[in-house]
Amino acid sequence: MFEQDYLELLELQQIIKGGVEDAVPGPVRVRAEVASVQQRTNGHCYLELCQSDSRGLLAKVRAIIWRSMADDILSRFAQASGTALQPGIALVFEVQVNYSELYGVSLIIQDIDFQATIGDAELRRRQTLERLEKEGLLDLQKEFALPRLPYRLAVVSAPDAAGYGDFRRHLLENEFGFAFDVTLFEATMQGDKAPASIAEALERIAGQEDGRFDAALILRGGGSMLDLACFDDYELCAAIARMPVPVFTAIGHDRDVHAADMVACTSVKTPTALADLFIDAVAAEDELISSFLSRLKLAFMAKLAVREERVSRLETRIAAANPRLLMERGYTLVTGPSGALLRSASGVVPGDTIKVLFPDGILNCTVNGKI
Repeated sequence: MFEQDYLELLELQQIIKGGVEDAVPGPVRVRAEVASVQQRTNGHCYLELCQSDSRGLLAKVRAIIWRSMADDILSRFAQASGTALQPGIALVFEVQVNYSELYGVSLIIQDIDFQATIGDAELRRRQTLERLEKEGLLDLQKEFALPRLPYRLAVVSAPDAAGYGDFRRHLLENEFGFAFDVTLFEATMQGDKAPASIAEALERIAGQEDGRFDAALILRGGGSMLDLACFDDYELCAAIARMPVPVFTAIGHDRDVHAADMVACTSVKTPTALADLFIDAVAAEDELISSFLSRLKLAFMAKLAVREERVSRLETRIAAANPRLLMERGYTLVTGPSGALLRSASGVVPGDTIKVLFPDGILNCTVNGKI
């Protein structure tokens, strides 16, 4: 008989379990990205956590929030972050390392450090703003002014986003009947891929022929802090700053101020408010044109009144010089042999035939002599 030279699987697993539990005997804090979340009907919440970089996936592990703690942890997370726990979020977890002979290594989540998560986002935002200011990009868009009649608008948004639909309806169905030309440039508007996607859409807008668009608009309705963290990305903000046309943003809620808002030419809080901005701009120009028309009309009427007054005075003078009016007052007109009006007797000699004009007739007379 051969002497036993192997371990049973359970024995090996127990050795590994002891080694793992000895290596990490107590709770530890670990930063990882949520790859998947499944909340079971039994109340337990099962997650898959991972770490990756430009090279790809670096590490992956199963994690569990037991039913006894799940409701408390998940509800506090939702209240602090404004969103449910979901894939794509990087968080700092407090975990207990566990090793099961059946399921291998897993992490038992005991808490989530919300402040670390919020702090990381705020730190990235501040770093972005400091870099933009250092490179002279923070106020570059402020040099632009909205065209007096903004008509051709390039919009960066997800095509099925409610905010984009609200913007189009509010803008194109305005009460004044103003017309606008709106072109959509589709982009991913949240998550890790959003900054590159939005920047690529801006690049396409900038690549249009000169003067194609009067402004570029970035629309994103309300969302959680983590949903909107992409708008603090440096590369995206730098792309906004370098746009050759003014960029307008409508991102998130009133309480949110992102680096993208600060670097843009102008920012408002909702897509409908942005629509109002363009409607108001055209309405102001329309009112200005109307005031010019009113002033032109008044100037024309004043000019016409002066002309009419002059004509009236001329008519009065002409009427006053009307020979018929003079004859009606008892005067007569005399014409000589040639038919010319006689203004003196010196040119008439005896024997000349003259005519004497009265209001009611003419006398043909022969001059017998002069006195």
